[in-house]
Amino acid sequence: MASAYQVIARRWRPQTFNDLVGQDHIVRTLRNAIESGRIAHAFLFVGPRGTGKTSTARIFAKALNAEGGPVRRTGSAIGNQQVDHGRELYGCHRD
Repeated sequence: MASAYQVIARRWRPQTFNDLVGQDHIVRTLRNAIESGRIAHAFLFVGPRGTGKTSTARIFAKALNAEGGPVRRTGSAIGNQQVDHGRELYGCHRD
């Protein structure tokens, strides 16, 4: 059986901050926020089509949802799979 169709943007979407191209200033800002533990209550990813807003937001969500907190580089398999597959994580609180 043939593999399921996947939109090209999802197939080639960057998976880590290191994979993002041309967004060094954004990557630096988000990494600094994560490493210093000063996460704002909201982030706006704004720009024209094709500039990496969704990819950056997904990578940032994976970093924030990582098992053991956002500073740790390895992430929770379940949480990151949900981000990778485009499932909503709204209202997901960890106690």
